[in-house]
Amino acid sequence: MKVLLLYFLFVNCFTFLLTGYDKFQARRHKRRIPEIVLFLLAFIGGTIGLLTAMFFFRHKTAKTTFIMKFSYVIIVQIVVIYLKMTNNI
Repeated sequence: MKVLLLYFLFVNCFTFLLTGYDKFQARRHKRRIPEIVLFLLAFIGGTIGLLTAMFFFRHKTAKTTFIMKFSYVIIVQIVVIYLKMTNNI
């Protein structure tokens, strides 16, 4: 259990920092982090980090397609957690 908590802490912190870096790069008109990387990190456990970074850095909050895709990731995670808790997985 301790390892799992450390994993989620690391993934969320890394996702938060990477999203902040992407915002920094966007302001400088430099090479950006691909959205697929941010979605992948969210999917493997960095959802809270990405959501927090979106509001903290005000990044990707006006981009409807990003919000929709991110919502899909959250819904999939909720379904997986529900199925796991009801022993259907």
